[in-house]
Amino acid sequence: MSEEKIRILERSLKREKAARKAAEKILEDKSRELYFLSEELKKSNFKLENLLSEKSSELKGVFENILDAYVVIDLDGNVLKFNEAAITFFGYPQDAKNQLNVLDIIHKEDMDYALSSFADLQTKGFFKNYRARVYTNSGEIKWVHINASTIYDKNQVPIAAQGIVRDITQIKLLEEQKEEIFQRLKEKNNDLYEYAHVVSHDLKSPLRSIDALISWIKMENEGKLDESTVQNIDLIESTLENMDKLISNILDYSSADTKIEEVEIDLNRVLNHIEKTVLIPDHIKIIVLSKLPVIKGDGTKFQQVFQNLISNAIKFNDKEQGIIEVDCIEKGSFYQFSVKDNGVGIEQEYHDKIFEVFQSLTKREDSTGIGLSIVKKIIDLYEGTIWLESTPKIGTTFYFTIKKQ
Repeated sequence: MSEEKIRILERSLKREKAARKAAEKILEDKSRELYFLSEELKKSNFKLENLLSEKSSELKGVFENILDAYVVIDLDGNVLKFNEAAITFFGYPQDAKNQLNVLDIIHKEDMDYALSSFADLQTKGFFKNYRARVYTNSGEIKWVHINASTIYDKNQVPIAAQGIVRDITQIKLLEEQKEEIFQRLKEKNNDLYEYAHVVSHDLKSPLRSIDALISWIKMENEGKLDESTVQNIDLIESTLENMDKLISNILDYSSADTKIEEVEIDLNRVLNHIEKTVLIPDHIKIIVLSKLPVIKGDGTKFQQVFQNLISNAIKFNDKEQGIIEVDCIEKGSFYQFSVKDNGVGIEQEYHDKIFEVFQSLTKREDSTGIGLSIVKKIIDLYEGTIWLESTPKIGTTFYFTIKKQ
């Protein structure tokens, strides 16, 4: 073999050794990298297994210890799993769950509702606030509230459903009792309303007769009676007038929490009507600070509210120049009204007391102690609140709210 060929072979061999060495180094580096990745993967798998075991334990604890009944069913309604609360509530032993279908425990009168809710579960993947009757293993009927959702596999294919079942039998019983009591109370209120009308009529008739008789006596004996007798007759007339007013106020109070007619009411027109019908002394001025809203309600009742508040502001004003300010502002879902005066004011200790029936802070003959009670009753009827701010000798502001319709 020539020297030239030998040199060529040597160079080829050298290149092959260099290439092999480089390949061995690459393989060594890749092997080392693969080893480290393998170790990291082992650590990750170990952490994942621990986390999965931890979460499984947590879920098992939740499943076993949740206070409400928890039920898992397949897509045909067959029960797959009960927790302890479900076993206690339904009365079925754990080994009986595999032979139980949810349709077996639904009350027959609620079956259509149950089927429509189950259809929602299949199409929407959940249903909420299901309320119906179920049968327990002993045949007892109970009311339940259920929230349920579909369980999916990793490919988002529905495989089962789960639901939390809450016993609301006692709540339902209380609701029914409440409704029964409410209906009875409504009937009693109607009876009392009718009775108040009858009594007011029966009481006012003799009062009118006595008043007519007194007037006849005065006319027949004009100039013949001494001063003391005339004063006594005037006192009788004043007493009759107060009794008539008291009877009318009691009737107003008895009907204050009854809605009769709901129409649109322009409160600006209500205020104008009051200013024309209520006796307003020359030294008293009523100022409406802002345009009042148009609301929906019983016009007579809202006239009673403003008339009582304005009349009180007039009665208990001791200033040479009396001022009554009426205002309204909007606050979200309601209107806030105010009636402000610069009168005698009210001590803090009486701020709640004055809304009670027959509670008057003075012994004035023209005050029956019912007016503010009527106002509060009407405000309550329209889901509002009433309160006041007052400084003795400075004045009082009554605030009340009315919910927007």
